[in-house]
Amino acid sequence: MVEEILFEEEEREHFGKLWRKSKAGHLSFFMARELLVIPLLFLLLFPGLCSGGKIGVCYGRNADDLPTPDKVAQLVRLHSIKYVRIYDSNIQVIKAFANTGVELMIGVPNSDLLAFSQYQSNVDTWLKNSILPYYPATMIPYITVGAEVTESRINVSALVVPAMTNVQTALKKVGLHKKIKVSSTHSLGVLSRSFPPSAGAFNSSYAFFLRPMLEFLVENESPFMVDLYPYYAYRDSPSNVSLSYALFSSSSSDVIDPNTGLVYTNMFDAQLDAVFFALMALNFRTLEVMVTESGWPNKGSAKETAATTDNAQTYNTNLIRHVINDTGTPAKPGEEIDVYIFSLFNENRKPGLESERNWGLFYPDRTSIYSLDLTGRGNVDVITGGNMTSSNGTWCVASTNASELDLQNALDWACGPGNVDCSAIQPSQPCYQPDTLVSHASYAFNSYYQQNGATDVACSFGGTGVRTTKDPSYDNCIYATSRKLSRGNSTTSAVVPSRAQGGIQKKIMEVLLFMLLLSLVPVIGIA
Repeated sequence: MVEEILFEEEEREHFGKLWRKSKAGHLSFFMARELLVIPLLFLLLFPGLCSGGKIGVCYGRNADDLPTPDKVAQLVRLHSIKYVRIYDSNIQVIKAFANTGVELMIGVPNSDLLAFSQYQSNVDTWLKNSILPYYPATMIPYITVGAEVTESRINVSALVVPAMTNVQTALKKVGLHKKIKVSSTHSLGVLSRSFPPSAGAFNSSYAFFLRPMLEFLVENESPFMVDLYPYYAYRDSPSNVSLSYALFSSSSSDVIDPNTGLVYTNMFDAQLDAVFFALMALNFRTLEVMVTESGWPNKGSAKETAATTDNAQTYNTNLIRHVINDTGTPAKPGEEIDVYIFSLFNENRKPGLESERNWGLFYPDRTSIYSLDLTGRGNVDVITGGNMTSSNGTWCVASTNASELDLQNALDWACGPGNVDCSAIQPSQPCYQPDTLVSHASYAFNSYYQQNGATDVACSFGGTGVRTTKDPSYDNCIYATSRKLSRGNSTTSAVVPSRAQGGIQKKIMEVLLFMLLLSLVPVIGIA
């Protein structure tokens, strides 16, 4: 494995590949053009695949009751989580995420910074033993070196940049320095001022290590990583920060930055812009910022009245939608921001107030503490509380907020690869009327949902599905439950409905038309 990485050939330039010789001679310009068109076709026909802000989840393990790493990896996949952050390089965890399609951000704990900063050989050995045997089966895009070092009881700030440099050097030796990015995470306490956002500034006492770190990040095209918690801003100053402002609530009062006139509707944006402005003040305007922790506690002590399940659900739901929609911030509208939600589980061994142990999305038995749509495009389930593993009187229907394009794509999938019997929504069948996309999609979504365990994931459909406790059945159209899977609606074999067929045919026609137009373009420069 190591030898393969060490002696991996440099990737050929894209155009070089297109122009290399074949047995029949040179590859023509026309053929090269056809090949280059394929990515464009995907962008045109499947815009949902385009990259945007990403949502990940932090996997903290400071607890004695958590499931094994392999079961955690199963949970992550079940809930379609694509990005996970851990705080060390535990081999069992890294192995558990192999071949899962999940990108795993790993970390170098503060306790290892001294060894990593002192000797390059220490880092080389760590990389050889802990990373290379499992990469790239386990996808590792980032290594965080140190975590919130300015908050550490032992001052290790001076060790961070030397340790980062050694990790970068070790990656270069094996040719992975462009595939795995090195950075370090910070609390908002790294700023000396964060309000108003335009006055954001780094604490001058940290300049001795911050400026070299920022230069390192720019040189190696790595992001600046920061942990943002509006919860603490509200908890520590409720007279100055409203709960609705901290929770992204639409009822919150706007806050205007007096220096820029920018209008802020939530605390998260204000905190993030304070970081942006602090970076701009040091002339690091182009540095990408990644939020490596944010969340809300689901439980707290008697004095922590805002630490509730409802508030945690509200904050994380609104945060996810904010990120997925590429809303950006007032200072950087439309900016794509990657955010990792803290945390996957409650951690019962954490010290401090009750809230410190209760930031999880899941209980140790892997049931949901509250419902959360990680896609950011659907409605929050009307049922709150634990994750449901059987229908228990629940159904899955199409969200009225979903776009027609997203609904059509989801319906096409359900009645095709999803193996749903959609015959009941064919003309003259019991569920054909009303002949609307929402009605037909609701029937198909619910059938898939009931056939696949009635879990929250089975009602996702890219955010276009939502669970309900109200039976959507009407007249002779009976919506299945896990105990009664659509008997009596129709005995016809499963077929793709006319509406779904129309969507598929439309895409095929678009592809054919596009290729026809290309063929009519004059061919020039044929080799």
